[in-house]
This record gives sequence, structure tokens and C-alpha cells, in this order.
Amino acid sequence: MTTKYKNVLTLAVIGLMFAGTSCKRGHDNTGVEYAPQMYDAVGYEPYRQIRPNTVNPQGLNMRLPARGTVARPNYHTKFGTGASATTDLMIYNIPADSIGIAERVLTNPIPASEKTLAEGQILYTRYCSHCHGATGQGDGPVAKEYKGVPNYAADAYKTMNDGHIFHVITHGKGRMWPHGSQVTPEDRWKIVQYVHKLQQG
Repeated sequence: MTTKYKNVLTLAVIGLMFAGTSCKRGHDNTGVEYAPQMYDAVGYEPYRQIRPNTVNPQGLNMRLPARGTVARPNYHTKFGTGASATTDLMIYNIPADSIGIAERVLTNPIPASEKTLAEGQILYTRYCSHCHGATGQGDGPVAKEYKGVPNYAADAYKTMNDGHIFHVITHGKGRMWPHGSQVTPEDRWKIVQYVHKLQQG
């Protein structure tokens, strides 16, 4: 047998050995991972348990809620479907695509006063006037480039209710971006009060 055939036979035997050992792995075996630290975070992740957590008593990343914790309700349990329901200042779980529900069930929980209206004007100036303009006519400096910013005192915009305005500030609508991460729920309600003043022209 020539050296050439010996080399071919050796390679064939080695290939069969690899094939035979690979067939023995179970379907759940992912094989050898290259650089597993790229997939498994060093920090503890609450919804993924890779290794025992030495800090928590049961070795779990996610702890049980503290005794007496009140569950955060969704909008069905908190608001129901009635038109007269109101919202808590800090709880807001209505999905972004459910503006109709917001219009029906949300009313401003902050009593209107000169103080809250003044605070609403400051917040409106800070977060809204660059697009909507100082008087709500959609003529802010950004609106000149952005186009399509509404006038609060025109058409259907002058009848928008509390829930509609609050929902749009939270989740955005059309070309308006959401502001829920920048403005607290309490401040959003104050802006709602001021927008109602602008709706009157």
C-alpha cells in the first residue's frame, strides 16, 4: 500500500471517528460554545438563570415580592370600562394602540387651580412649545421643518378630552414622539390642563 493511500485511509478513519462521536450527542446539546461570556451576562439577570445566585437565599436571581406588596393592576382591573372612571397619578397601563380606551376612562385627577395651570404652562413651554408653539397653534420653530403639527383651537383638536391628550403625551401619535419617559404622570396631567386652556384659543 502506497503512502498516498495510507494518508487517505487515515483521514477517512479520523473522519468516521468524528462523525460517530457527533451522532451520540443529544438534540439539546449545543456543542462547544466559543466565547460563552459573550452570551452569558456577568451581572444577574432576573428572567434568566445561568448559575446559582450566591446573594439570594434560594440561589435565584428573582426574589419573591416583599410581604404586603400590592400588585400593579392592568387597566381592566383598575379602570374597568366605565366612562366615569379616573386614574391614579402614577399608574398607567393602557397600551399605546388603545387611545379610544384612554378617551373613555381617563379624567384628570389633579384639581384645576391657578397654581397647577401655571406649572402646566412651564412644563408645556419646556416640552411642547418647540413644536406646538407658545399658543398651541402648531407654529413652533421645529414645526416649520417637521410639518403637520396641529393647532389646538382648530377642528377636532379643540374637543380633545383629558384621556386623549394624556395618552398622546405618553405614547405619541403620528409624527409626535412619546414623552412618557421624560415627563412624569403628574406633570403630564398639568400639561393637559394647560392644553385645555390653549384649546379655547
